[in-house]
Amino acid sequence: MNITFRTDSSLQIGSGHIMRCLTLADELRQRGAEVTFVCREYPGTMIGLIETKGYPVVRLAQAEAEYAVAPDDLTHAAWLGVPWQQDASDTITAVRDARPQWLIIDHYAIDHRWEELLRPHVGKIMVIDDLADRAHDCELLLDQNLYPEMELRYDNLVPAGCQKLLGPRYALLRPEFAAARKTLRQRSGEIKRVLIFFGGVDPTNETTKAVEAVAAINFRQFEVDVVVGGGNPHQTQIQNFCTAQDGFHYHCQVNNMAELMAAADLAIGAGGTATWERCALGLPSLVVVLAENQVDLAATASRYGLFFSLGGAATVTIETIQEALRVFTRAPENLLAYTKQGMEFVDARGVQRLAGLLAPPQIVVRRAGLADCDAMLVWRNAEETRRYIFDSEPIALECHRTWFRKALENPDRVLLIGEIKGKPVGVLRYDLSGEEALISVYLVPGGQGQGVGTQLIRSGSVWLQEHQPRIKVVTAEILSTNVASLRAFAQAGYREHHLTYQEVLA
Repeated sequence: MNITFRTDSSLQIGSGHIMRCLTLADELRQRGAEVTFVCREYPGTMIGLIETKGYPVVRLAQAEAEYAVAPDDLTHAAWLGVPWQQDASDTITAVRDARPQWLIIDHYAIDHRWEELLRPHVGKIMVIDDLADRAHDCELLLDQNLYPEMELRYDNLVPAGCQKLLGPRYALLRPEFAAARKTLRQRSGEIKRVLIFFGGVDPTNETTKAVEAVAAINFRQFEVDVVVGGGNPHQTQIQNFCTAQDGFHYHCQVNNMAELMAAADLAIGAGGTATWERCALGLPSLVVVLAENQVDLAATASRYGLFFSLGGAATVTIETIQEALRVFTRAPENLLAYTKQGMEFVDARGVQRLAGLLAPPQIVVRRAGLADCDAMLVWRNAEETRRYIFDSEPIALECHRTWFRKALENPDRVLLIGEIKGKPVGVLRYDLSGEEALISVYLVPGGQGQGVGTQLIRSGSVWLQEHQPRIKVVTAEILSTNVASLRAFAQAGYREHHLTYQEVLA
């Protein structure tokens, strides 16, 4: 599978778009996709970082003169550096020969007009957005942030058939955060270590404001980790300041952010992608709003109890930060509440969910045999399986063996095993009646949340069409509380039909 990203970074744009695209690119590459980036060269660009990670980059030339934004342009039109028509033409030249199956766009200066020009040269288009301030022509849209009435946010801005992935459930976090979450220590609410990080660029130098605030606290009894990105123009100043302070530790362009967040008891930072990284690890944070697109996010997340918002960068002072630290040093119960809420909202598996849709696992389906009997019982009796099936009681081994033998002999019952590279990932059962079939599905424990369920259901449909062509309608009966299964069937092409989900096989 060939996938191309169109995104940029600069002192003005920041690093967040590149970093989250790299996270998704890493997951897609691991699943066998060939990934290319198309980026325009600007001061402060992170193209070098992309290339060091082994991705080819088609470099679009920086404009010779500053682009004069037209009155009817998009709010962020200047971020392209050239008219959108020229950028579209340059990108067409970059992708024409490869014709990627997916073009993934993460850029506030691109809208449906640009996308319509690219449409004949790519397979499908995905957009990563945070603003909901312009229309798009795409098959898939991701907004990983949290806003009031999220489900209405892109009404009339995307085509009717566009699939929308909304909210921090789909936050694009690197695998290290999911791994760190599994071994996370029990937080006490006591502040022994503080982490300061304001993104890869931090053009207004909020980092210096924060480190000066913390260094001047006379009651400080905690260590401080200060992280800056490779594109931060104030690196030397910050490093020199940290070196002169006891208990301050300077880090630049780190690869162990999850480790640093897991070790910290409180963070001071911006309201961008790092918000969801902190939430995934239950790290309470004091957030400074750095951009217009972070205002609504900060307000909503604060109401949900995910972090404490200090306000906009222009109004946040050294004294503001110091006062917040005084309050939370004396209120460990408040920090623990932020920890609990954050971890409930973000589980660090969003990138796997998205990659499962873009590059679904290749599942081979085969008929079950007697050798599968006992293993299927173990999978079926697992707690995560029984939680969402109608008969949730464990089944005894001999009862299962009797049922299994009869199922294999029954011409109106089909048992299938789904495998990825020879490893079982799930079970499908079809009960046949005339031209209809009733489907039952469960996954091998550990396979949830990676797009396996949707692809397993699709693979079962392909198998039915080939081996049971008389079947025209497949019905799924799903518990209303089984949100993951409802979503998997919907993404596999099933549609709600009264109280069940059905797929009509062509």
